[in-house]
Amino acid sequence: MIKLLLVDDHELIRSGVKSLLKDVAEITIIGEASSGEQGVKVARELKPDIVLMDVMMPGIGGLEATRKLKQVEPNIKIIALTACDEDPFPYRMLQAGAEGFLTKDSGLDEIKLAISKVYAGQKYISPEIAQELALRKLSDKDNTPFDKLSDREMQVTLMIIHGQSVQIISEKLCLSPKTVNTYRYRIFDKLKVNNDVELTHLAIRYNILDKDIGEVNL
Repeated sequence: MIKLLLVDDHELIRSGVKSLLKDVAEITIIGEASSGEQGVKVARELKPDIVLMDVMMPGIGGLEATRKLKQVEPNIKIIALTACDEDPFPYRMLQAGAEGFLTKDSGLDEIKLAISKVYAGQKYISPEIAQELALRKLSDKDNTPFDKLSDREMQVTLMIIHGQSVQIISEKLCLSPKTVNTYRYRIFDKLKVNNDVELTHLAIRYNILDKDIGEVNL
């Protein structure tokens, strides 16, 4: 029996995955979490075999949650979930330790295949994501301005565009507010923006932030 943990901030997505997998005898969903922070905590408590981890979530998000979880529970395998096949983070997620990458519109057969392969110690990347990675390797140029950022800068960027304050970011990432501000202005310089609003607009332009969420934060 493969023990599965669902980590996604949208209850509708979690319900959809549970509905898809409810009749799959070899898979049991042992828990859910609605944020990266909660996902790391619940995974450490329940010890699932596999975590289905949403990439884009408020708080530390799927990227940092994957990194943190792999540091403390390296045997837990992670399959990242993304809303679109042009997600800008597949390479970063795989570098952070994820063993698989699926789009949220994947059907039951593909989800089962990904889970079984990852459980068996293999990698699984959806064809759409695999194609995107292959095309990026053929290009000598950055595909988006955000490719210029380090992983830590990317994490701070994600938290800024989700409306989190410097103080909250410093607490969640265990950094001083001064260090967070240093990252913040380094990000502005690399991306050629002047403030959080311009950063958020740029994130919307390159599909790093949903337009509706961005408008709320603005």
